[in-house]
Amino acid sequence: MAASRQTIALAAVGSMGKFVCEDLLADDRFNVVVISRGRDEWFTSRNVPIHVSDYSHDSVLSILNETNATTLLSFLNLNDERYITIHKAFLSACIASQSCKRLMPSEYCGNIEAHPARPRFYGTTREPFRQILKTEADGVEWTLIENGWFMDYFLPKEKSYMRPVPDEFPINLDDWTARVRGTGDEPQSWTLAREVGRAIVALCADTKGWEPVTYVCGQWGTYNEVIKTMESFYNRPIPKTYTPPDEIRDYVAANLDNDQVYAVQAVMCDEWSIDGATEVPKETTLRQREKYFANCKFSTLEEVLGMAKGVRGVV
Repeated sequence: MAASRQTIALAAVGSMGKFVCEDLLADDRFNVVVISRGRDEWFTSRNVPIHVSDYSHDSVLSILNETNATTLLSFLNLNDERYITIHKAFLSACIASQSCKRLMPSEYCGNIEAHPARPRFYGTTREPFRQILKTEADGVEWTLIENGWFMDYFLPKEKSYMRPVPDEFPINLDDWTARVRGTGDEPQSWTLAREVGRAIVALCADTKGWEPVTYVCGQWGTYNEVIKTMESFYNRPIPKTYTPPDEIRDYVAANLDNDQVYAVQAVMCDEWSIDGATEVPKETTLRQREKYFANCKFSTLEEVLGMAKGVRGVV
């Protein structure tokens, strides 16, 4: 490995992490290693070193020291207490590491400063770890990446690594329908996953110093507005139904004890949406865009639909 390159360690890489991995591999400033519970042909076919781990402190620390990693990026998507346990191990490994003094926990939420407990299952997993970071990071620099909804959910599944979430996202491309949460006029944010990944790579190279929360966004708006964009682009009306806000709130209130059931989590995402908590703060986002992401492109939905039209593969 070239001594002049930073080594970036990616842990629990899923859909989002593949975008980051691709952009890191294409950037001669970085080497990439993956920390995983098992081996995956996607990485081996790209000659990415895989270090099998149980995500414990000792295991992760050994890998960080062996590879001389400088930054640990987590893509661990768990919505129970394991999220906290494993991220505490990641943090303690960075603290004890000889070289790895930067950590990006797995987040990808909305305006967490105004709505720290939305969606609610983030309030019981991400929010407690956010508080741990504030008091126990001990020399480890960290930031939380927040982007609102992934814009990829507007695209056919073959166009992105992101897996469709038809029970959570209002637009269902398979049956060409929209189940709008609330009035459809609640403020939202959307960002293309690949462009979130490029922002992460820019932060890996940054020397200005990270802020505790980093916001990125491709488009602000409402679901009523973007449904019109979809209808215009495809020249095809989308049948719509609307779920009243009170129905969403009543369902969540009645099922708080079942918050690990996927169907309940999906409605908690509805609540996240109708609360306007997916909308990242525009002033902060644009300030950080100028500070960190001057060379990054953030696309609108119409631009993304145009890029994807007639193109096979990943946007």
